[in-house]
Amino acid sequence: MIIDLEQTTVSTVAKKLVSVREEGGAVALGRVLTLIIKSDHRPSEEAIEAANDASREHPMRVIVLVTHPGDEAKLDAQIRVGGDAGASEVIVLSAYGEAGSNPEALVTGLLLPDAPVVVWWPDSVPDSPSADPLGRIAQRRITDSSKQGAGAADRLQALDEVYVPGDTDLAWTRLTRWREQLAAVLDQPPYEPVTAVEVRGASTSPSTALLAAWLGMALDVTVDWTYEDASDWDHGIHSVRLTRASGDILLERQSQTHAKLTQPGQPDHELLLPRRSLRECLAEELRRLDADALYGRVITEGWDALKQPA
Repeated sequence: MIIDLEQTTVSTVAKKLVSVREEGGAVALGRVLTLIIKSDHRPSEEAIEAANDASREHPMRVIVLVTHPGDEAKLDAQIRVGGDAGASEVIVLSAYGEAGSNPEALVTGLLLPDAPVVVWWPDSVPDSPSADPLGRIAQRRITDSSKQGAGAADRLQALDEVYVPGDTDLAWTRLTRWREQLAAVLDQPPYEPVTAVEVRGASTSPSTALLAAWLGMALDVTVDWTYEDASDWDHGIHSVRLTRASGDILLERQSQTHAKLTQPGQPDHELLLPRRSLRECLAEELRRLDADALYGRVITEGWDALKQPA
């Protein structure tokens, strides 16, 4: 069910939400958090769909705030419940002109009481997520550096300079399967130390640099990482090579869904390594509402120690 409210107020939206729950029998008792999605100019339907899917694992209230600077001041709202909101309830606020000048005031009256707040910027990254009006009220702040126009290294450097515990980046979350696979390989004999690491990836991929920073920090080794031209289907990590005394381990992407693992003295293995969906990445981030200490170390210590790409 979708309910449109034009030229309204936050108080009216809150009252309407209560009446909808009472009339339809829907309750907010099972909601575990409030997710705020901040967009500019238009609601990100892809982000809303990802939140709806993730809500089946993490029931929540989703507040989508869309600002339209420069227009005549007014606030329009849309409430989505039932089949249009997954296991959540979605409130889309479209704030025009001066009505959007105080984002914190717009969402405060709609937050679930005594529940954690997570803010997600799916399209753009504020200069300092923790200092942003919405970031100040959140326990977790999710950005996506892959969506920024600047070079990947510049994007990560900007996040490094303003990092505060509670910040995270979906470019890091997309690495989970790569990190799991590499850790599994190193957890097998012959247990030799890694003496060199080589990481290759597309120039548009901050995930490539984050993987290189993690490997350098975890293995205490200098990482040779290089950006390459993206292929028609590969805009992320291309390959990782780990050098040990017995020979090289190479994990190389072959397609959007598969990679090849080459190890000394063993036959090549084709591995299922699909690109992670937005829903998967968001659901993973919502599983923990405390700070991601490992990401914090990678974006600060690991990134600072990483040499610039060749």
